Amino acid sequence: MAEHTRSSITIEATPADVMAVIADFGRYPEWTGEVKEAEVLGTDTEGRAEQVRLLLDAGAIKDEHTLAYTWQGQQEVSWSLVKSRMLRALDGSYRLVPAPDGRHTEVTYQLTVDVKIPMLGTIKRKAEKVIIDRALDGLKKRVESIPGDGVRA
Repeated sequence: MAEHTRSSITIEATPADVMAVIADFGRYPEWTGEVKEAEVLGTDTEGRAEQVRLLLDAGAIKDEHTLAYTWQGQQEVSWSLVKSRMLRALDGSYRLVPAPDGRHTEVTYQLTVDVKIPMLGTIKRKAEKVIIDRALDGLKKRVESIPGDGVRA
């Protein structure tokens, strides 16, 4: 089984508000540093993205890849790699757990990356940690910057 990296953050919003930002792929370039372009290629019967093409520019790493998404209500979204030039695997998930106060959500991001070029496992885990931390920080700032229930507007 492949090793993965995991981290969590608490966001001052409901799971529905957090998931609305996660599901809004068209706005990823506004709050993620690495995603320069996102295009939904297909949706499920509920209108949620099933496949998304992402154009990434993370300095030394520039790649275009397609991910397949699976949604479990407002609790979890997971994805896996369909195709990429630089990656062999990119599997991840966001898991959302509401806090007892009803005003906060614990978001756990899990990620497994396998690149086509040889890389030491410790370096790969460190890169995953940086990706996760940046994503969680960006998600928190984005969600908490939207007043009230404005996420779904």
